[in-house]
Amino acid sequence: MNAAVDLSVDLKGLKMKNPLMLASGILGDSADLLLRALESGAGAVVTKSISLEPREGYRNPTIVAVECGYINAIGLANPGAKAFLEELKKIKDQNQPIVVSLFAEDAQKFGELAKAFEGSCAKAYELNLSCPHVKGVGLEVGHDPELVKKIVRCVRQSSTKPIFVKLSPNLPNIVEVATAAEKAGADAITATNTVRAMAIDIEAAQPILSNKVGGLSGPALKPISLRCVYEIYEHVKIPIIGSGGISSWRDAVEYLLAGASALQIGSAVAYEGLEIFRNICKGLASYLGSKGYRSVAEVVGLAHKN
Repeated sequence: MNAAVDLSVDLKGLKMKNPLMLASGILGDSADLLLRALESGAGAVVTKSISLEPREGYRNPTIVAVECGYINAIGLANPGAKAFLEELKKIKDQNQPIVVSLFAEDAQKFGELAKAFEGSCAKAYELNLSCPHVKGVGLEVGHDPELVKKIVRCVRQSSTKPIFVKLSPNLPNIVEVATAAEKAGADAITATNTVRAMAIDIEAAQPILSNKVGGLSGPALKPISLRCVYEIYEHVKIPIIGSGGISSWRDAVEYLLAGASALQIGSAVAYEGLEIFRNICKGLASYLGSKGYRSVAEVVGLAHKN
């Protein structure tokens, strides 16, 4: 890695040694796996999305591999806040860059969740306002700019930690919602979650997923999320965390040029392994050094200027 290039990022108080984050829902349900991702080179990790009460999620099958990535409809299964707080206690180093992903049905419950994790090792919260396949949460609450404002304000009243708002590419008004989140006090926008999609078993003549519809992640999502990052960058001043189809340093550079200050990697971990973090960092440092840049910040949003 090029030692002359500074890969560190500070997302409104979340200090990262590099811009790469483990995306929510990937290995994020145990302390051991979160720590493994950090040891493998991730600059920060985002936990599985957590609700106040335990949630079973959907019955199998919940994920299917397709030619252009994965479609999943896990149903936001999680152990609930109380049990997950106990899991986080296994992380003894309180300085680890842990971001806890939260989801709830309304603003008040989002606030309660933030309060619940205040005494934990969480360094920031990511509000999941974008899950495309669970009724009553995610995209269903994240499509309304006014409701997004209420949610962010409620969490802000409950915590002084950085708040990241994760938005959906399925929104017809993603810039409007991102702007609303910024006005309400969000510290960063995560763009994006998965795209609504499905797959059909032609022998059984029925949808493969038990929920029928799921969220598409992987390479096919990248051009869509990249466009979202580019558009949001032109309208907000807070940092953007790019997410969707990143599997190489070239993908990472594209997102940075589009306006992302940090990057989340999800599906690629499944087929590349945790070494992907070090590999991308190495390629990113080499690229920046070859172009004469000294830091990641120097290229953020550069595609808008050229």
